[in-house]
Amino acid sequence: MSLQQPAVFCNMVGDWPALHWNAKHLSAVLGGKKIQFRIGLKTVDLVPQFETKCSYVKATLEEFLAWTCGQPSCLSGPFSSYEYSKHWAYADYKYIARIFEDKPEIFQDIRWSDFGFPGRSGRESTLWIGSEGANTPCHLDSYGCNLVLQVQGRKRWHLFPPGDTSFLYPTRIPYEESSVFSKVNVANPDLKRFPQFKNTTAHVVTLSPGQVPFTYKLSITLKILVLLVPRHWWHYVESIDPITVSINSWIELDADHEARVEEAVTRMLVCAIKSAENPSDGDLWLNPTEVEATSHEINLQYLNKAVSAYFQCPKGSVSEEAHPSSAAAEQRTSPSCKRKKGEVGCEPESCSLLTPEFGFSTFQAENLQRIPFGPHLIQVLPQSQETSSMGAVAVGSDSRNLLHENEGGHFGKLHCASKQLLISNDCETPAYQMDSDSSPNASQTALSTNDLLDCLVNPRVISLVAQLLLDRARV
Repeated sequence: MSLQQPAVFCNMVGDWPALHWNAKHLSAVLGGKKIQFRIGLKTVDLVPQFETKCSYVKATLEEFLAWTCGQPSCLSGPFSSYEYSKHWAYADYKYIARIFEDKPEIFQDIRWSDFGFPGRSGRESTLWIGSEGANTPCHLDSYGCNLVLQVQGRKRWHLFPPGDTSFLYPTRIPYEESSVFSKVNVANPDLKRFPQFKNTTAHVVTLSPGQVPFTYKLSITLKILVLLVPRHWWHYVESIDPITVSINSWIELDADHEARVEEAVTRMLVCAIKSAENPSDGDLWLNPTEVEATSHEINLQYLNKAVSAYFQCPKGSVSEEAHPSSAAAEQRTSPSCKRKKGEVGCEPESCSLLTPEFGFSTFQAENLQRIPFGPHLIQVLPQSQETSSMGAVAVGSDSRNLLHENEGGHFGKLHCASKQLLISNDCETPAYQMDSDSSPNASQTALSTNDLLDCLVNPRVISLVAQLLLDRARV
C-alpha cells in the first residue's frame, strides 16, 4: 500500500474463477441484458476523445461480439451506424455489483483478499469490455490506488508520475467527480499547444492475460498479471486487441479524506459557475456518466460532511492499518464509489464518507525505496530505463528526461489604460489588448467561463483552498 510507483504482481491470481470471464462467457452469464457502450473514432486526433464527444448505444454482449466479427446481423442492430473499421466500442466503468445484482454469488469469483484486503471481492470491483482502439483519456483519480487484472486481450498503459501534473495541463472540464483530465492527447500530443508535455516521464506497460513462459530469478513462471496504479498517477489506457476484458478495484486510502474535501470544493465551484451560464449555449461540461448538476445546497452539505469525515478520521497504528476492522469491511456493501457514476446512483452521503482502512506512517513512506522488487513484483520502469522483454509485460524504451522549471513568473499589474471593454449585443466581456509579441491581441476570443474555471479548479488552487477550509474548521 505504501508503494508510490507502478508495479506488476505475478503469480497472485492463478486460481481465481474470474480468469474465465472472457467476453463470450460473460455474454452467456448476462443473457440478453443490455449494457451501455461508449463509441469513439479510431482516428487519432490532436485532442483527446472525451466522453462528451462520444456516442452511446445500449446493446447485449452478444451483439457486441457479432459487431467485432463483422456478422451480417449487425446491419440492423444497435451498432449498425458504426463501421467496425472506423470505430471502437467500450463498456467501461461497469460496476459488477450493479450488472450482476441478480447473481451475487459471482462476486466471489474475484478475491482481492489475496492482496491483503479481507472481504473485498467482485462487489467492490469494476468491469471493462472493449474493442480494439477503445481508450480512456489521460487522467488521474483523486481517490485511492488501483489494482487491475487483465482477463482477455492486451491493454497498454501509459503512466505518468504525480510530479508531471503541470506538464499534462490538468482540467476539470468535462467535469467528473474524482477525475482530473489532461488536455493533452498523449497518443498524439499537440506540442505547439502543449509544449511542456515533452518534459513528462512516461512509464509504459502492456498487460496480457494467460500463462507466459518467462523466467525471472528463481525460475518462477509468470501467470496472470495484476497492475498496481499508485495514488495520483496519471494514466492513459488503450485496448490493442480485438476484444479486451479487465477487472479493477479502487482501494481506499487514508489520504482520501482530504481529497474528498478538495472534490467537494471543486464540485461547488464547477456546478455553481457552469449552471449560471446560458443553458442554451450547448457547452457539454458535465460528463455523461454524471447524473446531473447537483444543487448548491446539496454541494454545501457534501462539503460539510467531507470536512467532518476528515476530522473524524482516526490515525491508526501500523498494526491497525495492516488489519482493517471488520466494521470497516462491512461498510463496503457497494463499490467504493471512487466515482459517482450515474449507473450506480450513489449519493454523497453514502459514497463520500467511507471509514479509512489503510494508511501508512511517515517512517514507512520515507523507507519506500527500500522495498525490494522480488520475483512476484516487477517494477514498471520509466521509458528512459530500458528493460528486457518480459512476455506479458512490455515496457517502452523511448527516453525522456523530466525537466524542472520555475513556474513562479511575475507578470505585475495591468495598467488601466491597457484595458478595453468589448461590448456585444447581449453581454459585456472584458478583454485585454496587449503587445503582439507576448500576449493576446484584440482579435482573439475573450476569456470564457471555462478559462476562468480552469484557473479556479486547478489542482494546486483547490488544494490550497481545502487546506484553508480545514484550518478554519479547526478553530
